[in-house]
Amino acid sequence: MRLIALLIMLIPGIIATLGIKLIRDTLFGIMHPIFFHISIQFIFGVLFILGGIGFIAGFIRHRDSKRKNTNGKF
Repeated sequence: MRLIALLIMLIPGIIATLGIKLIRDTLFGIMHPIFFHISIQFIFGVLFILGGIGFIAGFIRHRDSKRKNTNGKF
């Protein structure tokens, strides 16, 4: 069961890391061939970071609320 949870957390982490790499490449002017403009690459990088971190945060919040570790403000 813990292996499945690790895999669920690993995939969004990799996506967020890819988003950081896309933003870094945009700042240094390195353009990947799948994007047709450098600003599109930056936007995808930001979306990947927000999506990956948001998924991880939602997973942790859901797990904590299931274990009754939250204080009820959510």
